[in-house]
Amino acid sequence: MKSYPSIDKDPRQDVHIYAFDKLDGSNIRAEWNPKKGFYKFGSRNQLIDVTHKPLGEAVTLIKEKYEDHMAMVFKEQGWREVVCFFEFLGPTSFAGYHNSSEEHSVTLFDVDVYRHGLLEPREFIKLFGHLDIPKVLYEGKANATFFEQVRTSSLPGVTSEGVVCKGANDKKTHMPILFKIKTRAWLDKLKAHCGSDDKLFTKLA
Repeated sequence: MKSYPSIDKDPRQDVHIYAFDKLDGSNIRAEWNPKKGFYKFGSRNQLIDVTHKPLGEAVTLIKEKYEDHMAMVFKEQGWREVVCFFEFLGPTSFAGYHNSSEEHSVTLFDVDVYRHGLLEPREFIKLFGHLDIPKVLYEGKANATFFEQVRTSSLPGVTSEGVVCKGANDKKTHMPILFKIKTRAWLDKLKAHCGSDDKLFTKLA
């Protein structure tokens, strides 16, 4: 099952982007086909099922919240194999850590279609904007003002971690342009969480 690509940390100012609020949770993959529906699930690096702790809860949440609605779109588009990407999180989730005693949720943030790849942001919003997806907080070029607003958490609507910026397909890679900008407050919190473990900080940042 396809994994989500790495997101660049270096902003690009030369392309038109949609900046989505970056939810602070864990990346969950779900593969769909017309016969089985959502039938295969995984974290970023391994397959999971309902018995996995703490991410197995996401399997049921995805099927209950999204399967019927998304299947209608997939069938209308004539898609036969699709991998969807969700964020699994709770009220105090942070940097991939979750409190098992809390109520959790899942939010759809991207869709990859077999032999098509990740949807460009405009198409993703058009097809799935009626469902629960991260809020679009900005549209345009990632200029210095926008960058500083994200860094200082002053961009209207930004929750905690920052934003993921998505542009049209790159002509060389044929993949949507992706980069992320994180807030200084979130990075400071992560630094305190990691303490002297610089490798962990670099991995999670």
